[in-house]
Amino acid sequence: MRVLLIEDDDRIRADVTSSLTAAGYVVDSESNGEEGWFLGDTESYGAVILDLGLPKMDGLSVLRRWREAGRDFPVLILTARGSWTERVEGINHGADDYLPKPFHMEELLARLRAIIRRSGGHATPMINAGGAELDTRLMRLSVHGVPINLSPQEYRLVAYLMLNKGRVVPQQELAEHLQSAHFDRESNAVEVLVGRVRRKLPVTLIETRRGFGYLVPDEMSS
Repeated sequence: MRVLLIEDDDRIRADVTSSLTAAGYVVDSESNGEEGWFLGDTESYGAVILDLGLPKMDGLSVLRRWREAGRDFPVLILTARGSWTERVEGINHGADDYLPKPFHMEELLARLRAIIRRSGGHATPMINAGGAELDTRLMRLSVHGVPINLSPQEYRLVAYLMLNKGRVVPQQELAEHLQSAHFDRESNAVEVLVGRVRRKLPVTLIETRRGFGYLVPDEMSS
């Protein structure tokens, strides 16, 4: 899952980036509102972590412009400002959750996982597709109760497809969510990655829809 972090405090930005990367996310980060807005407006993200007190363009203005342009990714607001009126303003501008500073990294990760799940219509951390079960808290896939050993990038692939189960995901969309904005997306990296995952699974989890993309159906063939 690809996440955009917009935070002007260098230490916080580095700490959050490190924790997100360790949790299996691909992270793009910016330190000012203008650059952050541009990335969110031109790239594809599974979620955004947005500070309010940003230079060049404040966080609420960034969020408002995204929502007016139809950008509907979930947004978690971070801010040192603590008034309830500001929290209400953020929610009214289209934020999905709000986390005041200082915060514990475990809470940030839990809130991020929650808004990503909710955006995909999933109420719990466990996502099932037939005999496959994805635990988004532990970043673990099992099939009929047997754990499947996946690399971080293989997990990101499976997690994104299962979060979008029942929908054909275009290859370009997968590439955008598996790789950063600076990665070459013109290669066959997604096809190679899907092939690796399939060889590890005892069931057909990922279907190919030629010319369209990949699909994890609600029910799998054995």
